[in-house]
Amino acid sequence: MKLDPFYLIVDRASWLPRLLPQGVKLVQLRAKEMDEAQLRGEIALAREVCARYGAQLVVNDYWRLALELGCDFIHLGQEDLAEADLAAIAKAGVKLGISTHDEDELEIALRANPAYVALGPVYPTILKKMKWAPQGLERVTAWKKRIGDLPLVGIGGLTIERAPGVLRAGADSVAVVTDVLLNAEPEARAREWVHATREVAA
Repeated sequence: MKLDPFYLIVDRASWLPRLLPQGVKLVQLRAKEMDEAQLRGEIALAREVCARYGAQLVVNDYWRLALELGCDFIHLGQEDLAEADLAAIAKAGVKLGISTHDEDELEIALRANPAYVALGPVYPTILKKMKWAPQGLERVTAWKKRIGDLPLVGIGGLTIERAPGVLRAGADSVAVVTDVLLNAEPEARAREWVHATREVAA
């Protein structure tokens, strides 16, 4: 499969009517600190808005709700992967993205037959405290060589200035959170990301 080179991650579905019209075609909903009813509403709304704009929705963590609501793509971290029913996910025909941070985690991810693997943090990140040091561009290249045609997503500390280097190093897509969501003009910033990444990927 082929991923859009710009992979936006949002914490609320309310971002989507603002940012998807800017040309965003691949988005992950990473909603935290909600009860199940709220999460169900968030995922349902995100699915609806993504369908309206022809964007691919990836649901982070909540694979049971994603299956229940008919979503077709989920993303799991290593802890969630260990607890997930991979057979049920595969039976539903749902694609799976998996976070990886070191060689052991990559091996675990590859055994799960993912649609893509994410490598991070490529650069230092302010989003969350990480026990892993920044991976750097050489690791991006090495991992892409290791996984071949399987799409590789680079994440962590990415800016528009850094993104072309990550894509040229071997990543198929670059995932972004704070550089858009914390920007004073997130709509304009999303447009810049779309243009910058597609120019490199073209």
